[in-house]
Amino acid sequence: MGERGQRQRVNCCWVAGIVLLCCVERIVAQLRYSVPEEVQVGSSVGNVAKDLGLDISTLTDRRFRIVSGPNHALFQLSQNNGGLYIGKNVDREELCEGIKVCLINLKIVVESPLEIHYVGVEITDVNDHSPTFPESEQRLEIAEHTPPGTRFQIHAARDPDVGAQSVRLYKLSQNDFFDIEIRDSEEDKIPFLVLKKPLDREQKAEHHLVLTALDGGSPSKSGSLNLTITVLDTNDNRPVFSKDIYTVVLDENSPIGTLVIQLNATDLDEGLNSEIEYMFGKTQKKKVHETFELDSVTGEIHLKGNVDFEDTEIYRLDLQASDKGLPPWTAESRVVIKIKDVNDNKPDIEVTSLSNVVPENSKPGTVISLISVTDRDSGLNGKVICKISGDVPFDLTPSIEENMYSLVTKGRLDRETVSHYDITITATDCGEPPLSTVKTLSVQVSDVNDNKPIFSQNPFELYLVENNAPGASIFSVSAADKDLNENALITYHIVRGDGQHSDITSFLSVNSDNGHITALKSFDFEVLKTFQFQVVATDSGTPSLSSNVTVNVFILDQNDNAPVILYPVSSNGSAEGVEEIPRNVNAGHLVTKVRAYDADIGYNGWLLFSLQEVTDHSLFGLDRYTGQIRTLRSFTETDEAEHKLLILVKDNGNVSLSATATVIVKLVEPKEAFAASDVKSATKVDEEDNVTFYLMITLGSVSVLFIISIIVLIAMQCSKSTDYTSKYLQETNYDGTLCHSIQYRSGDKRYMLVGPRMSIGSTIVPGSHANTLVLPDRRRGSGEVRV
Repeated sequence: MGERGQRQRVNCCWVAGIVLLCCVERIVAQLRYSVPEEVQVGSSVGNVAKDLGLDISTLTDRRFRIVSGPNHALFQLSQNNGGLYIGKNVDREELCEGIKVCLINLKIVVESPLEIHYVGVEITDVNDHSPTFPESEQRLEIAEHTPPGTRFQIHAARDPDVGAQSVRLYKLSQNDFFDIEIRDSEEDKIPFLVLKKPLDREQKAEHHLVLTALDGGSPSKSGSLNLTITVLDTNDNRPVFSKDIYTVVLDENSPIGTLVIQLNATDLDEGLNSEIEYMFGKTQKKKVHETFELDSVTGEIHLKGNVDFEDTEIYRLDLQASDKGLPPWTAESRVVIKIKDVNDNKPDIEVTSLSNVVPENSKPGTVISLISVTDRDSGLNGKVICKISGDVPFDLTPSIEENMYSLVTKGRLDRETVSHYDITITATDCGEPPLSTVKTLSVQVSDVNDNKPIFSQNPFELYLVENNAPGASIFSVSAADKDLNENALITYHIVRGDGQHSDITSFLSVNSDNGHITALKSFDFEVLKTFQFQVVATDSGTPSLSSNVTVNVFILDQNDNAPVILYPVSSNGSAEGVEEIPRNVNAGHLVTKVRAYDADIGYNGWLLFSLQEVTDHSLFGLDRYTGQIRTLRSFTETDEAEHKLLILVKDNGNVSLSATATVIVKLVEPKEAFAASDVKSATKVDEEDNVTFYLMITLGSVSVLFIISIIVLIAMQCSKSTDYTSKYLQETNYDGTLCHSIQYRSGDKRYMLVGPRMSIGSTIVPGSHANTLVLPDRRRGSGEVRV
C-alpha cells in the first residue's frame, strides 16, 4: 500500500478482564491491538504497561518482556516506557495468506510477582497487491463456423489481498465478436469468453483481446491478460490474383534468367486450402513457352529466350493459380510484357549523290546529295540528329519528310583554295548512351575560268645593251593562271597601237606560247635611250580573261663611238693646228687646249689625253684630263724654233677607241709674236666662231636628248609601282672635256650614265662594259637586272 510508510493507524482496542483466581497466586490479563500491514519499523502499536496498569519504573526490575513465540520478532517491547513497537516489516499476505482475520498473539511476562498477559495484535489488510493472471497471454482456437453463444473458459485472476481489496470485476476490450461472463465461486470469480457472432477466418484470422481484472481497493488496482483467438480455416475461398492484368516493362536484350515478374495470388484459406500452384493457360502460344518460364510454386516468371523490341514489342501471357483444397479452386490472370526499346541500333546513313563534282561558281544552296537516315529503334532511341563535322562550306538542310536531308553548299567555293572536300556526316540518335554513325562523302570542286593570268611582277624592267643582234631573244615574260586545263592555257601578244612607241613595238615580237620577246632591229643608245611596251597574257577559258604587263626598256650604252677632235681643226677638216708663242714665256704658259667629244657616256665617253710624239719632252706637258698643253720650262737659245706634238685622245671603254690631233708650236720673237697675233686674231676669230657653232650644235643635241629622256622617265614614274620606279637625277657636267651624265634608280639600285669625268668614289660594276656605274645607296643593298 502506498500510504503505509507515510501513515500509521493504530487502533488500540483492549479488553481487559481480570480474573482473580483465588486458587493460584498470579494475575492474567488480555489486551488486543490493531495495526495495518506494511507500517514502518519502529511504529508504536500500543503502551502495554499503561494499559495493564503496571508501574513503569519497575518494568526493568520485574523483567518486563515478550515470551518467545512464532512471530515475536515482529514486535519489540520497551522496558523504559512499556510501549509495544513494530520490530520488522509486517506483510499480512505472508503471515496470514487466505485468512480473513490476521491476529498475532503475544505472551508478555513480568516477575515479582509473576504475571502473564496475553496481547493480540490484528494485522489489517491494505490494498498493496494488484490482480494477476497465471499467464500473460492465453491462446484459443475457434473454428470459423462455431455458432454464437458458445462459451470458452479463460484464466481467472488472483489477488492476495482479502475482502474488498480482492478481485471484484473483469472487463473485456471493445470488439464485435466476444463478450465476457463471470461465474462466482466460493473463493474467486471465474471469467468465460462468450461468442456473440460467427467468425470468418478470411476476414480476420486472429482476434486479439485484452481481459482486465480490477480489485475493490480505492484506488483500485488491475491486471491484464492478452487473449489471442485463432480462427480455424475451411476451404471456402478461391485464390485471388493481386491484379487481373499485370503490366511489365522489360528491356530488350535482357540476359537469360532475368526475373520478369513474380505473380502474387492469395487464398484466404490456410494450410493446403491456401497452397497455390501457378501454371500457363492451356491456350498459350508456343512463342511464349519458348521465351518465358514460370515457377509453379513461387510464381516467378523468368526470361528463357532473347527478346528483341524490333522483333516483338509486346507479349501477352495467360496464367492460372489453383489451391490444393478439395475440391480445388482456380483463378485466372494475364501478364502483359511490354518490351522496352533500348538503344542497340546505330543510325544508318543512305546517300543518294546527285553529283560528286561541284563547279566552284555554284551558288549557296546548291543541292549536292540527298541524305536519308534511319534507325530501327523507336522513340528517342530512333530520333536521329545529323550534322557535318569540320569547317566546310556545306550544310545539311532537313526536308519535309522526317530524317531526310539535303546536302547543300552554304558558301562560295574556290577551287584554287580548296579543290577537294571530304565531308564527314555524323548521325547520332538521342538514346542513352547515344550511338553514332559516320559517313564521309568526297566532293570534287571543278574549275571555272574565274582567275585571270597574273604576271610575277608589274612592270618589268629590261636593260638592253645597244647594238643587239636583230632576231635574237631579248627578254621573256611569264604569267601564271590558278585555273586548270584550258582555263590556265596562256597565250601572249604585244599591244600595238597609235601610242608614243607604236613605231618601236612594230620591231618587237613575242612568242605566243612561252612569252619570249624578240627584237627585229638593233637599238642605238645614241638614238634611243628608253621606251616601253605592253604584253597581254590571255587564257583559253570561255569567256577568256587577260591581264597585261608593262615592260620598261632601258638601252645601255656600248663603246661604239670614237672620240671626235673639236680643236684643233684645220680648214681641210684634219685635226691639225699651229700655235705661235713668244720665246720669252715662262714655265707653265698655256700653249693651247685640245678639245674632244665622245657620243658615248660613262667610261665609254670618258676621254683621256696623252702625248704620243714630241720633239722635246722637257719643253711641253699635257694634262691628261683637260687636254691643256703648257710649257714645262723657259725656252733657251738652243731650243728649236718649231716643235711638233702628236696628241692621242682615247676613251675608257673595254675596247677603247681613239683619235689623234697634231699641234705645231712655233717659237717667235716677242715683236713677231705680237704682229702675228694681230694677223691671226682675225683668222682665229673666224675659226673659233666655227668651233663655237659646232659646239653649240653638239650641246643642243645632247640637251634635247637629255630633256626627252627626263620626260619619258617622268611619264614612266607616274605609271610604275614604287619598287620599280626609275628616277632620273639632275644632269651633271664636270669641268674638263665635254661630258654629260644621267643618274636613275631601279628598284634598290642607283645607276649613273656619265661622260668622260666621274665623281670620285663611284664604283664600276664588273661586266658593265664600263658604261654603268652603281652609286652606293645607304638605305638598302643594291642589285641590278641586266640583259
